[in-house]
Amino acid sequence: MLKKLSLLLILFLTACGWHFKNGEQLPPELRTLSFESADQYSEMSRILRNQLLLNDVKIVDRQAGVAKLRLVGTSSESRVVSVFKQAREAEKSLALHVQAIVDMPNKGAYPLEVSVYRSFFDDSRAALAKSAEREMIMKDMYQQAAQQLIIKMAGLQKAVSNQ
Repeated sequence: MLKKLSLLLILFLTACGWHFKNGEQLPPELRTLSFESADQYSEMSRILRNQLLLNDVKIVDRQAGVAKLRLVGTSSESRVVSVFKQAREAEKSLALHVQAIVDMPNKGAYPLEVSVYRSFFDDSRAALAKSAEREMIMKDMYQQAAQQLIIKMAGLQKAVSNQ
C-alpha cells in the first residue's frame, strides 16, 4: 500500500510540473559566465565545466560585462591513518582542496574554497587494483568539489542582491 501511495505521489508531482524551490539556484548574473583555468584540460577543469553546463550555465569567451569564474588552484594530499602489523600502510586519508574566484563586473570578486575528504584502504599486495580504485575515488572527489563550488556560487545570491 505504501509503495502504491508513494508511486501515486511521485506521478502526481511530476505530472503537475512541480519543482524543488532551489531548481534555479544560481543568480541571473552567474547564468552566463566565462571560465578560466591555468590548465583548461585538467580533470578538475573538465568536470567543473561539465557541472556548469548541467546547471544550465552558458559558458562564453571572455567579454566585458560578463561574470568570470577562475579556477585558481587544486591540490591533493594523502596521509597515512593506520598501519598493518608489519608496519605497512593500511588506510590513507585523501584530501582535495580547490580554490576559485568569481569576478562579477561592478560587484567585485568573491573567493570560493572547497575541500573534500575520503578514506582509502591501501593494500600493497594489490597495487594495480588499488591504483585504479584511487583514480576512481579522486575523480569522484573532483565531481563532489565541482558540485560544492556551484552550491557556493548559489550562495552568492545574497551578496549580489545586497549591492
